[in-house]
Amino acid sequence: MSAEEDAKWLQWVTHQFETIAGEDREINLQEFKTALNVKESFFAERFFALFDSDGSGTITLQELLEALTLLIHGNPMDKLKFLFQVYDVDGSGSIDADELRTVLQSCMRESAISLPDEKLDQLTLALFESADKDNNGAITFDELRNELQRFPGVMENLTISAAHWLTPPAARPRSRRPRPLTSAYWHNHRSHLLCLAAYAGLHVLLFSLAAFAHRALGASVMVAKGCGQCLNFDCSFIVVLMLRRCLTWLRATWLAQVLPLDQNIQFHQLMGWVVVGLSLVHTVAHVANFALQAQSGASPFRFWELLLTTRPGIGWVRGSASPTGVALLLLLLLMFVCSSSCIRRSGHFEVFYWTHLSYLPMWILLIVHGPSFWKWLLVPGILFFLEKAIGLAVSRMAALYIVEVNLLPSKVTHLLIKRPPLFHYRPGDYLYLNVPTIARYEWHPFTISSAPEQKDTIWLHVRSQGQWTNRLYESFKTSDPVDSKRLSRSLRMRRSQRKPQSFQCQPVQSGAAVQGAVASSKDVIVELTSYRPRGTPQHGDPGPVPTGTEESAQAQRRTTSEWGLCYIDGPYGTPTRRIFASEHAVLIGAGIGITPFASILQSIMYRHQKRKHICPSCQHSWMDDVQDEDMKLHKVDFIWINRDQRSFEWFVSLLTKLELDQSEETREGPFLELHMYMTSALGKNDMKAIGLQMALDLLAKKEKKDSITGLQTRTQPGRPDWRKTKPRLCSGQPQVINDNQIN
Repeated sequence: MSAEEDAKWLQWVTHQFETIAGEDREINLQEFKTALNVKESFFAERFFALFDSDGSGTITLQELLEALTLLIHGNPMDKLKFLFQVYDVDGSGSIDADELRTVLQSCMRESAISLPDEKLDQLTLALFESADKDNNGAITFDELRNELQRFPGVMENLTISAAHWLTPPAARPRSRRPRPLTSAYWHNHRSHLLCLAAYAGLHVLLFSLAAFAHRALGASVMVAKGCGQCLNFDCSFIVVLMLRRCLTWLRATWLAQVLPLDQNIQFHQLMGWVVVGLSLVHTVAHVANFALQAQSGASPFRFWELLLTTRPGIGWVRGSASPTGVALLLLLLLMFVCSSSCIRRSGHFEVFYWTHLSYLPMWILLIVHGPSFWKWLLVPGILFFLEKAIGLAVSRMAALYIVEVNLLPSKVTHLLIKRPPLFHYRPGDYLYLNVPTIARYEWHPFTISSAPEQKDTIWLHVRSQGQWTNRLYESFKTSDPVDSKRLSRSLRMRRSQRKPQSFQCQPVQSGAAVQGAVASSKDVIVELTSYRPRGTPQHGDPGPVPTGTEESAQAQRRTTSEWGLCYIDGPYGTPTRRIFASEHAVLIGAGIGITPFASILQSIMYRHQKRKHICPSCQHSWMDDVQDEDMKLHKVDFIWINRDQRSFEWFVSLLTKLELDQSEETREGPFLELHMYMTSALGKNDMKAIGLQMALDLLAKKEKKDSITGLQTRTQPGRPDWRKTKPRLCSGQPQVINDNQIN
């Protein structure tokens, strides 16, 4: 820091100290915990004891400044000495195994990681044996320093990340937003911007032509007619943006490269705002015109008669333009208010849904209100009613049954629905689901998480985040199972016993709840409580997929055919269809947003493995150079970012299977690379996590699997550093798909 920056930092810390300490100008242990926002009391107590240099039980401003100066401005050796004192709980000058175990246990709590005692012991031994070079049963300061030097950059950047209140606001990093004036922004949004420009230009043209045609009637009439002509286009075309079947068809054509089909909902919302704005201006202009006519005596009717009655004869259907205009404005404002996010996301989806159906009476009123609106509505209206008729016929043609329900961790409901014979979809597509027992008239969109190659069932993973999804989860959770059957299976997990074979796309048992250390070299015992609704077809039982984990899965199925009845409408396309035309795809998802990738990854591996051949004599494997015309991928990078450990559990079985399927391919490295991140876990540069992260690295190298997920891929703490990740991933201009483009 420069002298000026140091003075600002000193002033800021003094201000923060006075805010926390109060009138006594001293900080006690409880105030210290609150200010530092430390989850685990062990670290708060250790830091407090080291900050309290005189042992008085409180920290003065001088003591705080001395300790912070060491941690923030000190050299790496000073920081390392402080870290050693934190780990040396009894102050003996060395760290024994019990002290290290206590520290690692506190590190896990600080990072919201839950592992069983056996795994904690393994982590402790891995780090202790690696650091204790002389095997004397204790880690000295020099041994800890040598161990830390194996991790470049850690000692130099060691700090307490939770002390955010110590950093002046000006020095805090700010989120970077896209800059609209940069060439990269225009390149990435060119189709979007061109459509906006065309939309604005069309409105200027329509307004100008209508206003010019009525120039003899005065300014207020010109404005009203100009807005009315724009509304003719908007109120008819706005429905085209929600024709999902038409948009799905367009995605398969060259127009998908020109039109921003992925932003159809955003354009629909934009047109809604424009319709409301133009309607208000249109109404105000007519009101002003009526007021002028009534005041000047140019009309024999009074103002309220011009505005609310049919007596003046304004309009092409018995003078009904004025009253229909008032009714249209009221309906439009009602629809607009009930479409706000505060209504839709506050458990009142039915309000949004039913008020949005007022578009039907609005169209009727518009046809009566405007003499030329029916011409604008003719083509969009025909397309709309054809799509609705086809959708109604397809969705109600035959009732489907939910043949299995798995209640997964993080309140995720895994539905397995019998696949209709003519239901053809692509990876990443979505459908609309209706479960009459939950809500008879509600249809909700969900991404299909099974691969198209899976013929028997359709998978849906539903996160309980709203009123409908919570009712779905609770209805199965509280159901009383009948005709239950306990299944206990012992799965041999030794990879040496795996028989090389071509990939078979079978349903993956994803109802695994990973408890604690999900990695184990022992046999895996999976216990399922299985329930089958009466009257449903027998669902094929492929058996749980080996995951290399100790899993406990509870599959609950209600027994009456009533709850298993459902209807689906779809499938509908998403941007993910483009990735198969790329040579390198980067898939980025967070939390439940990765459900489309379940389907995509399974389909990718199926297509990739379909080109694999194995010699029956020597077991040598090779890949065909000829790829199918829809599959050009050579490399896939999958980046999954989760908040906590439990968020990995429901999807880890599939990822483990994908790792096993490609584990023997060494010709050009792995086809699929996984990159896992856990944002609640503190990084290696934090004093409250460095020991745990070092132990996790050491044990992962020893066991060839991650202690958090059981995957071969090591789960990294925090978020991806895109400045380092992008150059490594983006060789060859990959197609990047993130979950915001899908959901």
